Amino acid sequence: MMRVLDLFSGIGGIALAAHWAEMETAAFCEIEPFCQKVLAKNFPDIPIYDDVRTITKEQLEMDGVIDDYRTIDLVAGGFPCQPFSLAGKREGENDSRHLWPEMFRVIREIQPRWVLGENVSGHITNGLDAVISDLESEGYTAWTFLLPAAIFGAPHERKRIFIVGHSNSQSKSQTNPAFNPIRSERKSWENTTGKSGGKVSRRYWQENKPPIRGMDDGLFSRLDKSRLISLGNAVVPQQIYPILKAIKEEAKC
Repeated sequence: MMRVLDLFSGIGGIALAAHWAEMETAAFCEIEPFCQKVLAKNFPDIPIYDDVRTITKEQLEMDGVIDDYRTIDLVAGGFPCQPFSLAGKREGENDSRHLWPEMFRVIREIQPRWVLGENVSGHITNGLDAVISDLESEGYTAWTFLLPAAIFGAPHERKRIFIVGHSNSQSKSQTNPAFNPIRSERKSWENTTGKSGGKVSRRYWQENKPPIRGMDDGLFSRLDKSRLISLGNAVVPQQIYPILKAIKEEAKC
């Protein structure tokens, strides 16, 4: 089973999609306390690190996350989008929240076969070239996919850019149509997997709306604020699942 190191984990959107794709999440890295609690509740047996700037291969080895028999096949993460968001100042690499260099450091140390990054569409014109250049400098071939959540039946557009990197991918992945998630998964997008082993339609989104409410006095509680922030930053599992599934299928070849 492919093992995933999930960085900038949020409330576990990537981990849920990885579960659907029959991958194992080896560890999380998430700094926000509210998100850590959600992860601990939903994935109680998976260790959670709290700072991507301090996570190292040595630490993972010391903690038994990786060893001679269990490696990390995929490093995945939705690195902070605020530096690139069209709704923000778009300071890009000059923003203190620009943490791609830390994710790239982890990639260099661990050397996984696969890399998967997620960010807002504004990243295309602000910083994406640098990310691709970094991956190529480490021997990865990179692909990018711009996918709106709406094509998966979500009631919002939520365009996201997904960056896939594969080491030593000069042969199979460039010619194997199984790795093109747009081509291989298009027919299933209208009824995207909503839970393991099942298919759901747009009705799933209507029946599973998150209970976002303020307090009776009209003011948001601290919990409401944390929930809103975490949902706003979350990866839509249905949106990233086809890519994870394609990676899993390609890894079998």
